[in-house]
Amino acid sequence: MAVQRAGDAEPELGPEPGPEPGPESAHPTPPEGLKSRDRILWAASTMLGEGAGAALSVRAVAERAGVSTGSLRHHFPTQRALMDAMLKVVFDLVLPESGFRDTSISPRDRLLGCVQGLLVPPDSTRGAREAWLTVHERYIAQEPTQAMRAEYRAMQREVTRRVEECLNVLVEEGALAAGNTARRARFLLTLANGVAIEQVLPSEDARIATEPDVLRTGVDLVLDNRV
Repeated sequence: MAVQRAGDAEPELGPEPGPEPGPESAHPTPPEGLKSRDRILWAASTMLGEGAGAALSVRAVAERAGVSTGSLRHHFPTQRALMDAMLKVVFDLVLPESGFRDTSISPRDRLLGCVQGLLVPPDSTRGAREAWLTVHERYIAQEPTQAMRAEYRAMQREVTRRVEECLNVLVEEGALAAGNTARRARFLLTLANGVAIEQVLPSEDARIATEPDVLRTGVDLVLDNRV
């Protein structure tokens, strides 16, 4: 699914990584020199890429960040505020919004790049299969908890917001006729989800060659105002 990229990038919030965890610790430690707010965002982002056992509870994030729960609440009064801030940092790496307004790139290529940016690239160190396994373990294998549902919906909100922003920019420029932005975004996200599944199946097709063709067709349908 499109949100699989959320766990595929670790935000670089500090210049130097922290010390490697010792044998008594199974978790990474925050990079040195980070202020408490950035330590919290770093901790939450690392937990997002882990399995279902790493629920983003206030206590768990605060413990990994090495801050008090009071400090976390000071920066992020609600869990939704924490999730939204953390996902913005993560997706700024995966799908930066600045590229949506780069007029040196054609509208078609900008929209295509937006959709492709939601997929794990073939040369990813984690790979599409590993990303899907994480998504399956975290949200599908067992009935998701309320916290897991909230977490997934937060990712869905941020992904959808970015696709809609790209579409709105193209409408502002006159490259795309005004229309139902939410419907167009849902169409493109559904298409990306289908391609993401195809990435991990043992197909005999030339996957790397056909995936861009499928996405281009979807982008052309949107730009031609047929969605």
